[in-house]
Amino acid sequence: MDCHCLPFQKIPHTSKLFSAFTEDFGKVAAYYGQPPTVAGVLAAARKIQLDENVRRGVVEVLREQNKAFGSGPATIGNLERLANGAAAIVTGQQVGLFAGPAYSLYKAISAVRYAEEITKAGVDSVPIFWLATEDHDFAEINHVASNSKKGLAEFEMAERESEAGHRVGEIKLGAPVTALVAKALGSLEGPFGKEVANALRESYTRDETYGSAFGKLMARLLAGRGIIFLDPLDPRFHRLAASVYRRALDQAAPLRDSLIARSKELDKAGYHAQVKITGESTLLFYDVDGRRQPLRSRNGKFTAGHASFRLAELQAAIDKSPEAFTPNVLLRPIVQDTLLPTAAYIGGPAEIAYMAQAEVVYDKLLGRMPAILPRASFTIVEAPVARLLGKFGLEIGDVFRGHQHLRGRMEQKALPRALASRFDAGEKTLRKLLRSYQAPLMRLDRTLVGALESAERKMLHQFAKLKGKAGRAENLRIGVLDRYERLLLDSLYPHRALQERSLSPLPWLVEYGSAFVDDIARLATVEAQQHHIVYL
Repeated sequence: MDCHCLPFQKIPHTSKLFSAFTEDFGKVAAYYGQPPTVAGVLAAARKIQLDENVRRGVVEVLREQNKAFGSGPATIGNLERLANGAAAIVTGQQVGLFAGPAYSLYKAISAVRYAEEITKAGVDSVPIFWLATEDHDFAEINHVASNSKKGLAEFEMAERESEAGHRVGEIKLGAPVTALVAKALGSLEGPFGKEVANALRESYTRDETYGSAFGKLMARLLAGRGIIFLDPLDPRFHRLAASVYRRALDQAAPLRDSLIARSKELDKAGYHAQVKITGESTLLFYDVDGRRQPLRSRNGKFTAGHASFRLAELQAAIDKSPEAFTPNVLLRPIVQDTLLPTAAYIGGPAEIAYMAQAEVVYDKLLGRMPAILPRASFTIVEAPVARLLGKFGLEIGDVFRGHQHLRGRMEQKALPRALASRFDAGEKTLRKLLRSYQAPLMRLDRTLVGALESAERKMLHQFAKLKGKAGRAENLRIGVLDRYERLLLDSLYPHRALQERSLSPLPWLVEYGSAFVDDIARLATVEAQQHHIVYL
């Protein structure tokens, strides 16, 4: 395995805020509680004040949940450490189909590695993965792509109308998942295919929900690494978090004002507000007729869907049935850290951006904020893809620049060797010829040198265009560039986004087994805040 790193500013679609966070934290330090360093995590750990009754209650639920997920002795041991006072290194993700895209696995691995680092630094810490089962955005979790020897395969579960708007952790997979699992198994070819196939088959059954299936598969894929999985849907967690819901409701107006002010502050600084806040926003969702509805404040009353409520009615509802309420993306971290002794949260670029807004909610409702750390980020380059890059003299950045640039580079390299050599020789001859005019023109009129340089650029540009057209003609004759380009894009930049955002990691686990996890885990360290290009 070989690895090279790229700063995030060279990665497509990286926001200005995330670039500053990873490369010049001082510019955005005011929006976060601690710097993204080991020292920052240790400082955050010293501020943890978790009620011991809450700790015991949470660990009791976690023991039940992780037993149901099939977690092994390493996780059970970490639950004992958590019960005895360990801090938590937390990450989380939506419960995507078949464990979702690769960054879900990378987040889990990051939590394990960072917990090890913080423990060695002096604060006993355990890794926890928060399953986002309360989300209702089905379209974000019902699909995943898998890259195999036969090309890019897409897997998707259709939404049933009766379950629209429901929390995804409550939706059973049902009969359709059986055929989809069979289709996925057909694309998993490699030395460790049997182990991964068994894990997938045993986890994704018709009676599981999206949340329980995700948890079971991840527990199997990460067996022996000690990660604790937490499903927030359990009513006992809601009872422990009810006071946060109540305060978020009672302080809806001042919290909204503070968030609007923070959004304006970010905009003025040249960054962006990840989460849109309006004059009607609150930080809560409320279940109405089984559907998760945003709770809005209008003219002194509250609405959720078509239903209207008085403040006193909602306060009573929180006291009676707190499980009917769920936090929005800016309140969820505060609920998390009300339940857990969080020293650090590991997030992706979008999460780190909205944490710059959530900081004001932390300040008002919790009084402390954990260190926020970027998850480890990878692009995996397998040997056949690496050979193809070498064949055309390409860098990863050429692929990231998209179809038009990539195809142009490939076409210029696609010529028969003899013709390519003639083009290269011709370009050198043209450059030499034009340089021979420089001295006499300088003696005649210095201003003509600029005209010569301009002419050279135009002539070389037209020469390169001719070379590209010749490459396209050669492709039409032999018909391979389309296939090579598709292979590169599907492998490294599918759907015009980083590989980790849409490709399943299962094919790599099938091919390389747990050694794949071990290898990328070694690259995941708290302060290594760059994108890793990993050549297998």
